[in-house]
Amino acid sequence: MEALTDLKAILHSKRANIYYLEKCRIMQKDGRVLYLTEEKNQNQYWNIPIANTTCLLLGTGTSITQAAMRMLASAGVLVGFCGGGGTPLLMANEIEWLSPQSEYRPTEYIQGWMQFWFEEEKRLEAARAFQQQRIKFLQQAWKKDRDLKTEGFSITDPTLQTALENSLKKINIANNVGKLLQAEAELTKQLYKFAVRITGYSDFTREREAADLANIFLNHGNYLAYGLAATTLWVLGIPHGFAVMHGKTRRGALVFDIADLVKDALILPWAFICAKEKSTEQEFRQQCLQAFTDHNALEFMFEQVKSVALKDDWEKRGVPCPSIEALPVRQ
Repeated sequence: MEALTDLKAILHSKRANIYYLEKCRIMQKDGRVLYLTEEKNQNQYWNIPIANTTCLLLGTGTSITQAAMRMLASAGVLVGFCGGGGTPLLMANEIEWLSPQSEYRPTEYIQGWMQFWFEEEKRLEAARAFQQQRIKFLQQAWKKDRDLKTEGFSITDPTLQTALENSLKKINIANNVGKLLQAEAELTKQLYKFAVRITGYSDFTREREAADLANIFLNHGNYLAYGLAATTLWVLGIPHGFAVMHGKTRRGALVFDIADLVKDALILPWAFICAKEKSTEQEFRQQCLQAFTDHNALEFMFEQVKSVALKDDWEKRGVPCPSIEALPVRQ
């Protein structure tokens, strides 16, 4: 067995790569993690830069060796088995994540989370904070993204501004999670209508099982956002079941809560733009990953989760919330 290569620690919030692989074999070779594609006349090996990777989605026709899993775990890479295009074959709402195990994961965030989670009023306040930040992130992203502006997704549109203002008012006065969920759903429907009008994508109805490009791209992009959210929670050591909004029936619902911070701002517009242009799934996926990078989506998730987890503790101390330190990589 080759010795593990020395890895330079990169903060998870700063990592650049999400990989979706299919019809290949993932293995460890010469201290690196590679994937092998089999062609008629030759086999080709491709390197996966694990130290700069947040999560790895394994689609149809993939296999992975124990040695490769050991290296991925040492680098803190989240690995998930999924169906074609990044969505599950059998499970409609979640990917089964294989979480790397590490004794170096922090405890302060789960401790802070549990201080408020058992109190309904504080869970509501956390959910409200996430929804407020969701709207703020959309406003900031659409304001500075030149490509979205070129496509017509302008934050100055009067209809859009009215929808965001009304949604924010409902969020601020919501006295239970049910009303927050209702406000969230209403805003998303209005954003769908806005995107349909801007892109001219006619006859759209949001259905997860629908076969039109916009619905396919929305499903695909949402699972990329779920990957970022799951990575954020794993690094901070917060179990996925301690949700503040979607926790009634979904075991990993906190992933959905955190993914909602960026889905409407980044996934929704590009799903409709790429559907209008009849892009391939690979082209759409690349556009989403570029949007995540351009708008620091993963870093934004980290900031919001840390802020909520440590709110009471750090307000008492009267000092700003610290940045998470780089997690040591055990060789």
